[in-house]
Amino acid sequence: MIQSINFPICSYCIAPYGSWDALGRKIRALGLDGIEGIVDPVDLDTTFPKELLAGYHLVFYPDWLDFWRGNEKELLRKYGSWEMVGRAYPGTKPEDLMRFFRQDLEFALSMNTPYTVFHVSDVSLEEGYTYRWLHTNREVLDGAIEFINELLRGVEPTFDFLVENQWWPGFTFLDPAETEYLLSRIDYPRKGIMLDTGHLMNTNPALCTQAEGIEYILGLYRAHGELAKSVRGLHFHQSLSGAYVRKHTGKLPENFPSDYFEAFFMEYPHIESIDRHRPWTEPRCVRLLDEIEPLYLTHELSSGPNRPQLTALKRQLGTIRKGRAAAGNR
Repeated sequence: MIQSINFPICSYCIAPYGSWDALGRKIRALGLDGIEGIVDPVDLDTTFPKELLAGYHLVFYPDWLDFWRGNEKELLRKYGSWEMVGRAYPGTKPEDLMRFFRQDLEFALSMNTPYTVFHVSDVSLEEGYTYRWLHTNREVLDGAIEFINELLRGVEPTFDFLVENQWWPGFTFLDPAETEYLLSRIDYPRKGIMLDTGHLMNTNPALCTQAEGIEYILGLYRAHGELAKSVRGLHFHQSLSGAYVRKHTGKLPENFPSDYFEAFFMEYPHIESIDRHRPWTEPRCVRLLDEIEPLYLTHELSSGPNRPQLTALKRQLGTIRKGRAAAGNR
């Protein structure tokens, strides 16, 4: 099992650690193999050593389907002008988005990544509050299948291409038929799933405890039958945000800005309150590792001034050790 922690490949993020070598020593001392990297195109740190890369998360746009489909009416409604569309995306045409993703994939391949992760979901800023979806799961799946097959056309299968579940419209891991629909139509031999445990918990606001979350995840995993073998990796964290979701979704806030970027920065803490990326503290979480047996395990944990990422990592690793010890004493 290849273990990593999520970490942006940018100079701003590595600065508190002093250097990539220093970060590498810290996480390897904890038993990890490296980082699951993601690029900040504005602040890419070219000094990053490829031997520290254990996997790669492709860039993503939460709200991309209308842009890819060239839905001018919806784009202008959401962004207000073509100038704003061009600021929000890497251009104003669908081919600009594809070019951007291809450049990102080329970087990942230049780093010899063993796998890449691709979000299969679509959600606008307004939907993040209203929970009234503009697109169905099938519409998002169809768009993603088209995009992925174009992105991977002619690419040598030297890495695993893993689709990640969300609680937004698209790939949710709630319906085995939809999972099969997505995977069967991706034209790439080394395809699979990066199952995000916290995202899966976000699909059920009724969950109140981590123990309930564990049972919920295992139930959906088992319901996939043979398809469950496609789960090759885990983004491992827990998210219990049902009380927040019930209180803060269903409508737009009264002060919701009309300017796209003002709205984006206002919404960011709202999304973090839904998708919490907290470390597991329930030792029975080891049941997920034992049953799923992931090849890739990414400890995908929140970071920030009040939430040191390595502190969260140590807590989660300690929880896993407790779970192993408890299982050994039965």
